Amino acid sequence: MPSNKVRTRFAPSPTGYMHVGNLRTALYTYLMAKHEDGTFILRIEDTDQGRYVEGAVDVIYNTLRETGLLWDEGPDVGGPVGPYVQSERMGMFKQYAEQLVAEGKAYYCFCTEERLEALHAEQRANGEMTHYDGCCRDLPKEEVEKRLAAGEPYVIRQKIPKEGVTGFDDVVYGHIEVNNSEMDDQILIKTDGMPTYNFANVVDDHLMGITHVIRGSEYLSSTPKYNLLYQAFGWDIPTYIHCPPVMKDAQNKLSKRNGDASYQDLVAKGYLSDAVMNYICLLGWSPKGEYAEQEIFSLDELVKIWSPDGISKSPAIFDPLKLRAINAEYIRRLSPEEFQKKAEPWIDQAVHTPINKKLLCANLQPRCEVLGEIPEQLDFFDAMPDYDVSLYANKKQKTTPETAKEALEALLPVLENADFDNRDAVFDACKAKAEELGKKNGWLLYPLGIALSGKQRTPGGGTDLACMMGREKTLERVQDALAKLNG
Repeated sequence: MPSNKVRTRFAPSPTGYMHVGNLRTALYTYLMAKHEDGTFILRIEDTDQGRYVEGAVDVIYNTLRETGLLWDEGPDVGGPVGPYVQSERMGMFKQYAEQLVAEGKAYYCFCTEERLEALHAEQRANGEMTHYDGCCRDLPKEEVEKRLAAGEPYVIRQKIPKEGVTGFDDVVYGHIEVNNSEMDDQILIKTDGMPTYNFANVVDDHLMGITHVIRGSEYLSSTPKYNLLYQAFGWDIPTYIHCPPVMKDAQNKLSKRNGDASYQDLVAKGYLSDAVMNYICLLGWSPKGEYAEQEIFSLDELVKIWSPDGISKSPAIFDPLKLRAINAEYIRRLSPEEFQKKAEPWIDQAVHTPINKKLLCANLQPRCEVLGEIPEQLDFFDAMPDYDVSLYANKKQKTTPETAKEALEALLPVLENADFDNRDAVFDACKAKAEELGKKNGWLLYPLGIALSGKQRTPGGGTDLACMMGREKTLERVQDALAKLNG
């Protein structure tokens, strides 16, 4: 067995895309291990074949790699306690359940589906919670052996104590106790010989030496049953860290089933992976001390300052505006080269004519909050939209369609002779023309922006748009604008 270092595991089921709550669990599990210089394990829990989605294992691998949550042990990298895919571990669980039967801590239950359905219907009719009535709990040994020999189908159930309480300590929620009388004799092995999720989970966590179990608060209610299993085997109980749910709003949990954003959806919309992870970490966790006011953290910084004490008991509300603000900050912090590399696929969706991308990106980066919003800003580069000449009227710049005509006529010879490879030279030439006319720069350049784009808001002013498009297209559009203004 590995040493007593911290060992954590992320154990997703391959049921589709990685939703935000699941990814947050992976992140906290990773941070817990790495902060303590421990081991982060990836285990694939694929025994629920009814929910298995083709390709979902690759989604898990790719998402964790993209986000930097690299595992130390797992299906593809191996390790001392494999296999790390639950369906490949199936042979080992029954022997553990039979060990508990031999010790009088579990029993064979031969109740049929029909009997259980009738029992539960009767309990519901009497206003009771449905539960198993312990019918097979104390069958004589001879009868059990006779029924097994006859090949009767059975499940193996755990004997939950009928009296007393089972308590546990959780890092987030504190001490929790449940009356044993409220718990069912849970099934450990199903009629097909396969383990239940809870049983396989406990056995796997023990065999893999897991020291800290991080999971959603929906598992709080089943934790006493987990602990009774640990105690029945005489195994060490791990440290529990249950996280609050991630909510869409005060009433509704965030859920892929309801069409809420998965990690893949957010990246497809143009959110940066690092920004998404930064935001997800702050959903239900906050840093302490000198970092309490800080919001932007790299993964390495989070590893350094991580403490599960910062996890809140309260549900976390997913706030798209907050994510957007964090994403915008990440975009600002990119180098110009990094931004251009990330922005180019989005630019290429919208622009299919030659363009100065470096200059376009220099204008886009300070204005961009989400990469996916780039294409809609660039729809005028390929083809001039139809627009009304009233757009040339601007109170602030003191322009009208009439003054715009005057300005564009004055600009034509300047643009014919300007050096379009040097944006500053083009701007300086236009500025000199404005001074010569005794006008402000805006009076001259605002109409140029409209003439080149047909829009009031563009990624860059008139001279920058001209340098992005090049001389030929600029002159063509200015002449078309003058024709439009001449009516």
